[in-house]
Formats: sequence, C-alpha cells, structure tokens
Amino acid sequence: MSAVDQAFSPDGPLASAIPSFSARAQQIEMAQRIDEALRENRVLVAEAGTGTGKTFAYLVPALLSGGKVIVSTGTKTLQDQLFNRDLPVVRAALKVPVSIALLKGRANYVCPYHLARNAQDGRFQSPQDAADLRAIARFARVTQTGDKAECTDVREDSPAWMAATSTRDNCLGQECPDVKECFVLAARRTAMEADVVVVNHHLFFADLVLRDEGAGELLPACNAVIFDEAHQLPETASLFFGESLSTGQVLDLARDTRSETIAGAPDCRDLIDASRSLEKAARDLRLVFGAESARMAAAQAEGKPEFGARVEALAEEFARLETILALQAERSEGLAACLRRTQEAGECLQRWRSPEETEVIRWVEVFAQSIALNATPLHVANVFRRQLEGHPRAWIFTSATLAVGQDFGHYCRELGLAWLEPPPLTAVWGSPFDYAEQALLYAPEGMPDPNAPTYAEAVARRALPLIRAARGRTFVLCTSLRAMRRIHELIVAGLEDANEDLPVLLQGEGSRSELLDRFRRLGNAVLVASQSFWEGVDVPGDALSLVIIDKLPFAPPDDPVLAARIEHLQKSGHSPFMHYQLPRTVINMKQGAGRLIRSERDLGVLCICDPRMIDKPYGKVVWRSLPPMRRSRVEADAVAFLERLPPPPSR
Repeated sequence: MSAVDQAFSPDGPLASAIPSFSARAQQIEMAQRIDEALRENRVLVAEAGTGTGKTFAYLVPALLSGGKVIVSTGTKTLQDQLFNRDLPVVRAALKVPVSIALLKGRANYVCPYHLARNAQDGRFQSPQDAADLRAIARFARVTQTGDKAECTDVREDSPAWMAATSTRDNCLGQECPDVKECFVLAARRTAMEADVVVVNHHLFFADLVLRDEGAGELLPACNAVIFDEAHQLPETASLFFGESLSTGQVLDLARDTRSETIAGAPDCRDLIDASRSLEKAARDLRLVFGAESARMAAAQAEGKPEFGARVEALAEEFARLETILALQAERSEGLAACLRRTQEAGECLQRWRSPEETEVIRWVEVFAQSIALNATPLHVANVFRRQLEGHPRAWIFTSATLAVGQDFGHYCRELGLAWLEPPPLTAVWGSPFDYAEQALLYAPEGMPDPNAPTYAEAVARRALPLIRAARGRTFVLCTSLRAMRRIHELIVAGLEDANEDLPVLLQGEGSRSELLDRFRRLGNAVLVASQSFWEGVDVPGDALSLVIIDKLPFAPPDDPVLAARIEHLQKSGHSPFMHYQLPRTVINMKQGAGRLIRSERDLGVLCICDPRMIDKPYGKVVWRSLPPMRRSRVEADAVAFLERLPPPPSR
C-alpha cells in the first residue's frame, strides 16, 4: 500500500487524528492521480465536484512528495483557510517534518516606512481614517507578520490601509531606510525556505511576470505547482500578461511626489507645480466620459471629442514631471522612486497609444472616479505554455468547474495545455452528494425572452412564491447590476404586499464578508447579488435552501475583450459561440449552482429562470453539465419541496 493510500485508509493517520474524517472513493482516486502526477512531473487537469474533499486530496500527496510545492488559491480567504486550518491539520496527522509559509501581495502587509510617513503627514479624509491609522500603528508594534488580516480592529476596506501599505510602484526596495523591519521581505524569506508555500493566483502571476524580467523568486525553486480554484486562471493570466494604466495610479504618483518633495526637496516649487499639473491632466481625462461606468474598445474611446487631446496632455505632463524629477532624484530614495514610476507610467502610456504588439486588445474601462487604459493579450495560451515548458515540474489544475460535461478542451486551449507534449492528464470526479434526493432543478414555464423589457418583473414574479415557501433562505443571483437592483426592488415590494417579514439584503450594502455574516446569522434572509456571489461563497446548512438564477451568464457581446476574441475566432474559422462563449457560460453556471448543496445534509431548490436552457439546442449542454438533480417545470413541485424543509431557526 502506498503512503497516500495508507493516509486515507480507515485506520490511517487522517482517520486517527481527525474525528470527523471519512474518506470518499472520489477523494482517494484523486489523491492517487495527483501523487502519480507529482512523481512523474506531469500536468494534471482535474475537476472534483463539491464535497469530494479535494483540499485533502492534493495536500496529502503534496506533503508526502518530499519536494518544494507551491499551492495557489483563488482568494485570500481560501489562502488563510489553507494555511491556518487545513495544512496544519494534515501535517500533524501525517507527522511529516514539512515547513509551511503563507505569502500574499505586498498590499496585505504593513509598510513601516509609509505608515510613519503618512501618520506624520496627518492628512486624513475623516476622523475614522485617523483612528484606523493609529490602530494600525499599534498593531505594527506587536505583530510578527504585519499581515493586515490579523489586525481585527480595522476593517479590511478601510482607506487607512492605503496609507499604511506599499505598492510595487512606491516601494523603495533595498534603498528603504526601514528595510530591516520590512514585513514583505520577511515573508518572502520565509517562503523561500519553506517546503510548502501558499499563495494566491494574483501573486503567482505577479511573480511570473517578475521572473520574465529576471526578478521572480518563487517559481525557479519549486518542484510542483498546485492550482486550486483553477477555473479563474485564464482571467487572471489575461490581467497579468497585459498592461494597465489608471488615472488613480497617476493621482497616487502625483500625491507621493508632493509628499517626497516636501520631505526631500522642500525648496523645489517646480516639482510641486508639476505634480499638480499631472493630477489635473488625469482628472481632465476622466471628465471626457460621463457619469456612467463603462467598458469600451480603444477605437470607441478615441472617437470621443477631446479624448485624444487629453491623452496627449497627460503624456506631456509625464514628460515635464520626469524632466524635473531627474534633476532632484539624487536628493532622496523617495524622489528616485517617483522618477522611476514616472518613467514607467509614461512608457506604458506610449505603448498604449502606439502598441508594438499586434495581438493586443486595447480598451478603456470607466469607473466612478477614474478610468483605466488597458492592453490585454488576445490570448494567453502561448505565454502560459512557455512557463510550463521552462522547467521539469508537476502542474496540477483543480476546481469544481473546469469541464463542459467530460470535455476539458476549452480550458486546455485557453491556457495552452492542449499543445503540450506529453499531453495533460485529465480526470472528472462527480460530487458524492445524493443530488437526486437532496435537490430539485426548477425551470419555470412561460418566461419571456431574456431581452424583454419586462424580464426582471417576470423573474421576481416567479421568485416570490418560492421565497415564501422557503421562508427566506434564498440567494437571487443576477447577471447584471441593473437587473440586481430592479429585482431586489420588486422582491421587497412583493414581500411587503404579502405581509411577509423577511430581511432582503442587497450586494453593495456592505462588504461581501459582512453580508455573508448577516445572511448566516439571520437564518431567514434573502440576498440579491451579482457576480461577486456566484463563486467562493459557502453557506452550508439550513440558512440557504433556494438559489434563483435570473439568466444564463453569457458575457455581454459588446465587452471589448470578448468582442476582439470573437472576431479572432471567426477569422480562424472557429465558432466563437461553441468554442468560447458557451463553455465559459457553462463553467459560470456550475459555479452559481454550486452555492446550493454544500454538505450531505443540505436540501434545496435551484431555479433557473432563463427559458433558453429549455428552448435552445445548446440549453441541453448547460443542464447536462449541472449536478444530476431531479427536474421539474411545475411551480407546485418546487413549492412543495421547499415547504417540506425544516423551518429556519427562530430569531
């Protein structure tokens, strides 16, 4: 019996050390396949349904492998859970002398230099920000890691964190006067020495980009990389293999330049004036666009009056600031860093205006207070494949949602895995949950076309009887913010008309973690949300018994990145719908549906309102990719299922 088989056996170390542990056949098979891939330095792409226990399935062979392993997760929440809970439990059970480390991006660690500089500066947006910065300063004096997740006295989204952390742009590196106290460097040193390092996808790709520039540290030293929540990788890779310059970054540069000028060159008035002119140029560029947030192709933005002139003005102000900074940079490390940032931002703007690469999508995103000029690669397959071919090591890609049916073709093509030699190993393990008994898939009859102006009203009308039958305990997942707000409004009104006293929460009323805590605590709430809650959200038990999805989550066809990729596929003779749009929609649907059943005891109804799932030929691909639930088109069946559920706990 192999060490991995022994670990999962009924009398093995996991069962002995963890009272609630019970191995599942799917989990054991998955662990065996991962162990094989680790030993043979192979690429394995594995889908494991909810409840498989994939975390233990990859941690056990990773800890027993004897090599250095990077585990990359989709979110910082999962990162913390792995490092603080799962890894220590498995390591203790296996009794292996493996050192572990947690490494996050620099924005997650207190920066002593910027904390002291901004605390001394004393300029805050509100008294609360000032109080938060004082609390961070107290935390910095006692913490061993500097990780802001450990500072429970200050909200994660407090503006004070921006004043207490560094960015890649404004970090002074080895020139920093506080380099010996740097939490980021300490975390990196620990990670370099550890056997297992837990990172997130954003940090992994940031390190990959640095490696291409000769500065990456993590990847060259490891024997294996395991990606959990691997369905997020194509999107994250596009972000990091591309370039972006936002007016927010420009404003930060202008503010930092003023701060460093006051500290290091207080007699240089020209530098203060130049930073203010740069700031004005950035704000003027944002004013070209109206109040609405938007995403558009570069050509569409360039067609707007004054856009070209404002971009030109911004480029001129970068050049002016660079000229003055070049004369002052020797006076302090901070001013030298501002010069480097100004040069890099000016060069980025020049590349965006006159791209050298042909297979780049240039587009503009407009936010409430800023805009970003983006250059995204048309595809990341070639760039990512180069990383895989660079050094013999094992690569494991796993998630609950990677395949369309049993087919990984879409995923493997997107990341360049399809052209590897030898080809990647693939495997699908379904969930061990008894979906036929635990869940019902309900597709309402008589729904209008999803593009009809009254579609939101139809969704709310179908949702209300189910919400009342479930006594709250509902997620309503919407494909757009506009639909989310309208459906929320209609559900609130409908419940009031029916004299139903159920709390109805709306995405945006608090942070995601705050809303989830309230939802769980209330026990009878309705949460109306959009993309943020389609994945990475775990509400096991009776607090969630109904998930309603308004539409199949097709990306809007006018999205500039999607439009460019569709055009490229058409020119290549492929069907964009079948090769790209439908597979992505199926994977997103599986994520949304996966919110419902999270344990062997969960029961619930999944209601998908979109009539295309039934009426269109491709709809069959969608519902056949979902877990094998009982299916019905009759409202009374869904209501009866929900009415049989145990009542929510009394408040």
